Amino acid sequence: MSKCNVYTRTGDHGETSLVGGKRVPKACLRIESYGSIDELNSQLGLLLTYLNEPADCECLIEIQHRLFSLGTILATDPESNQPCKCQITEEDIQELEHCIDQANEGMPGWRGFTLPGGCRAAAVAHVCRTVCRRAERKIYALDAEEPVDKNVKAYINRLSDYLYVLACRLNFLGGTDEILWCKR
Repeated sequence: MSKCNVYTRTGDHGETSLVGGKRVPKACLRIESYGSIDELNSQLGLLLTYLNEPADCECLIEIQHRLFSLGTILATDPESNQPCKCQITEEDIQELEHCIDQANEGMPGWRGFTLPGGCRAAAVAHVCRTVCRRAERKIYALDAEEPVDKNVKAYINRLSDYLYVLACRLNFLGGTDEILWCKR
């Protein structure tokens, strides 16, 4: 196995390259967007270590694969001669909706807003949900400057819904009561 050199020194002055070669500031919205997706994917990797149900693990691993594709889409210069070979499809969104429906099966009805927390796995799922929401905000900020694919936006929106339902499911399966928000 050959050694992979992970440092290039080309980013030492605050710029990085998009797929296609264009140099951009590391603080630009495109970098912020796919950086947030990378952070989310890492948090999902942590969440996976707490899961026991095979169906939940399968959904989460598939989501991680889709997030790599989504990050690649965001990391690609839209003006490049090298079009992005990755895509988020309607089928990907439908598959995620199936995961939401599957996680909802056998769950009690919605009783109101809950405080993030509960068992350890659910608490991590809530952290993932909030990281996902932040990534979504970054993507929409980018979309205000240059168009972002509608399926990317729909997928990330649906993903935060899934993570909320998963957190509730994990508390339910773990026998942990959720704390309902008390409006004051």
